[in-house]
Amino acid sequence: MYDEKKLEEIKMKKEDWEKNHRGKAIAKFPERKEEFKTSSEIEIKPIYTPEDVKDIDYLEKLGFPGEYPYTRGVQPTMYRGRFWTMRQYAGYGTAEESNKRFKYLLEQGQTGLSVAFDLPTQIGYDSDHPMAEGEVGKVGVAIDSLYDMEILFDGIPLDKVSTSMTINAPAAILLAMYIAVAEKQGVSRDKLNGTIQNDILKEYVARGTYIFPTGPSMRLITNIFEYCSKYVPKWNTISISGYHMREAGATAVQEVAFTLANAIAYVDAAIKAGLDVDEFAPRISFFFSAHNDLFEEVAKFRAARRMWAKIMKERFGAKDPRSMMMRFHTQTAGSTLTAQQPDNNIIRVTIQALAAVLGGTQSLHTNSRDEALALPTEDSVRIALRTQQIIAYESGVCDTPDPLAGSYYVEYLTDEIEKRAFRVYKKDR
Repeated sequence: MYDEKKLEEIKMKKEDWEKNHRGKAIAKFPERKEEFKTSSEIEIKPIYTPEDVKDIDYLEKLGFPGEYPYTRGVQPTMYRGRFWTMRQYAGYGTAEESNKRFKYLLEQGQTGLSVAFDLPTQIGYDSDHPMAEGEVGKVGVAIDSLYDMEILFDGIPLDKVSTSMTINAPAAILLAMYIAVAEKQGVSRDKLNGTIQNDILKEYVARGTYIFPTGPSMRLITNIFEYCSKYVPKWNTISISGYHMREAGATAVQEVAFTLANAIAYVDAAIKAGLDVDEFAPRISFFFSAHNDLFEEVAKFRAARRMWAKIMKERFGAKDPRSMMMRFHTQTAGSTLTAQQPDNNIIRVTIQALAAVLGGTQSLHTNSRDEALALPTEDSVRIALRTQQIIAYESGVCDTPDPLAGSYYVEYLTDEIEKRAFRVYKKDR
C-alpha cells in the first residue's frame, strides 16, 4: 500500500521524533506506566505509522462493506441503511411480569425482544420440581408450559418483532413453543424472525446449564439446523457465544479463538449429519461481549469477521456469500459493572456500546447501571436503551461504514488479534 522510499523516510522521521521529542518529553514528564498493553497482553507502541501496516493488502484484508472478507461489515451500507436491532435482554418472575416489561421496552423504542429464562427452565425443570426450589423466576422468566409462553407474548405480534431466546439445552422445546404461539396468532413459521442461542458447547466450558452429554446435544443442534432450513427459513438457528467465556475470564483474543473453535465444531457436525453447508450456514449467528478497551474491541470484531469468512470459504468450501458473513449480537460486559457508584456504569456501558457499533454489530444489548445490584428498574433500563439511541441518532458514528478503517493502530490490532486467535485455536487443537 505504501511506497518504499516514503516508508524509509517515515522511519527516519520517527527515529528523530523518538530521540528529540518523545525522549525529552519523557525525561520531563515520565509516562504513567512502564508498559502499555491491551487486555490480551498486546503491547501498545508509543506511536503507529504506515510502517506498522505496510504489509496490508487492502483488497485482500479489508475490501469493501458487504463483500468478502467482510472486515468492514456485512452490509454494503451498514447503518446508513438501518440501525442495528436494539434488543434489550429482559425476563424475570412470571410470564405476566416479563410481558409487561417487554411491552414497556417496545413502547420506549426497542426494536427487538430478548428473553431471559430462569435457571430451572434453562436446565429443563418445571417450577414445582424439588431441584427448582429457590431459583424460580430469578435471573429470568419461568416457562413451564405452552400456556406460559402464550402469556409471555400476549399482545405482541410475532410477525412484527424479532425475538432472541437465550436458551441452550432445551432450545428445541422452547422454539417449538414459540412456533405454536405464533400459529395461534395466525403467523406461519416461515414469517418468524429471531434467534435461539442453542450453543451447548460454551455451556460445558463456561456456564453449566447443560442437560445431555455432548453427542446427543450436538445431534439436537444439527436437527434444529435441518428443520429450520426447511420450515423456519428466517430464523437464526444458533448464536455461537463468546460472551460467556469472556465473562468467565477469557481475553479478547481467547474470546475470538474459542468462539470460532466451537463454530467449526458445529459446522463439522452438521456436514457429517448430511447437511449441505450453504443450506444451514447463512442462519448461523454469533454473540460477543464488548469491554472497555475500545480500540481492542473494535479490532476484535473486525478480525473475527475476517477469520470466519476465510474459514467458511477455505475450510468448508462455502459458495453462498451469506455463509461467509459473520452476523453477531453484542452485549456490554456485565463483569465490568460495579455495585459501588453504580451511575459510573452508565459511562462504562456507553464506551462498550460505542465499540460494538464501531465494530459493526447487527444487534446490541446495553446493560443497565444497577445490574451489579439487582434486576434493572424501568428507569435504569430506559437509560440503557437511550444510550443506544443517542449513539445511533446523535453521535455521527453511523454515517459511514467502518469509520475507524485505515487507522494505523486499529488495522495493526485487527491483524494482531487475528494472528494470535489463530495461534490459540491451533494450540488448543
